[in-house]
Amino acid sequence: MSAKRCYYETLEVERSVNDAGLKTAFRKLAMKWHPDKNPGDQASEVKFKEINEAYEILKDGDKRAAYDRYGHAAFEQGGMGGGHGFGQGFGQGFADIFEDLFGMTGQRGRGGRERGADLRYNMEISLEEAFAGKTAQIQIPVSVTCESCSGTGAKAGSKPKTCATCNGAGRLRHAQGFFTLERTCHACQGRGQVIEDPCGSCSGTGRVTKERNLSVNIPPGVEDGTRIRLAGEGEAGVRGGPPGDLYIFLALTAHPLFQRDGADLYCRVPVSMVSAALGGEFEVPAIDKSKTKVKVPAGTQSGQRFRVAGKGMPVLRSRQKGDMYVQVVVETPQNLTKKQQELLAEFEKLSSGATQPEAVGFFSRVKEFFASRTDGV
Repeated sequence: MSAKRCYYETLEVERSVNDAGLKTAFRKLAMKWHPDKNPGDQASEVKFKEINEAYEILKDGDKRAAYDRYGHAAFEQGGMGGGHGFGQGFGQGFADIFEDLFGMTGQRGRGGRERGADLRYNMEISLEEAFAGKTAQIQIPVSVTCESCSGTGAKAGSKPKTCATCNGAGRLRHAQGFFTLERTCHACQGRGQVIEDPCGSCSGTGRVTKERNLSVNIPPGVEDGTRIRLAGEGEAGVRGGPPGDLYIFLALTAHPLFQRDGADLYCRVPVSMVSAALGGEFEVPAIDKSKTKVKVPAGTQSGQRFRVAGKGMPVLRSRQKGDMYVQVVVETPQNLTKKQQELLAEFEKLSSGATQPEAVGFFSRVKEFFASRTDGV
């Protein structure tokens, strides 16, 4: 009989490996050499048994200490309870890779009671509605519990029967090699019950589609993309299962005057060149339908912003409000009369650096730039 291979070499790890590294190595190799991944390959099955045996010993602190000291001799002739990898700890040590290999997670309860699907409803609202909040009425087609069969799927006067194939378990056990696998029962699709006489109203599903009217409360301050959850208003569950939820996704329509950034609002206001030069005052509307006066000082430049405190959007679930920012855009005159052109030309002649400091400064820098290039040649 050939000598056994070192357990550490079998799992392709160093002797200093910690528990997490040991488990990671085991999962990787178990998935690689699993018989279901290599059907008909006897060498893979032997390799798989060796990997499992090594892991069963090394994952146990006491057994690993004994193995490190005495090697395989520690488990010969009954020492430490044997080392064949199928002791009491096999189920716990190996179960964590079943989900990776086969996706074997419970999805249905006994009797086929499945949770209903969640639903999504897209709703558009205006910026004014987002500011004030509203109660909206919506109508959606949704699956509801069938009244004729009370959600069982069986015709009135009859009941679902226990599946004879799986005896109501919803899963079938299949022995393969040295272990047993469970798979979804094909006869009842994992529900554990079959309906021999289905309900005529829902065709055995336990659900029918109806139009449902719902009231949706939209609080002040909601933003674009806000999601509102209505618990239990989704599709009804299969055969009496719990319903899903309904999610309302809000989208704000573009506003002709305001742009929003969080709780703040921005508004662009065109003003004449004369008003910007001499200063003045003008009225702007606010989102709450009031009017606000904004004063601009003499010499205001295009693009300058003026803050109006507390005239922005409400902060969701708070008493706070954002601000409104008014951006001045100086409008250049167009379609001038001859007289207006003459007056502007005269104004230009009378202008000095004091009236246009930015222009004077810019062209001074341009002059210096070209002078430096000439000096460098």
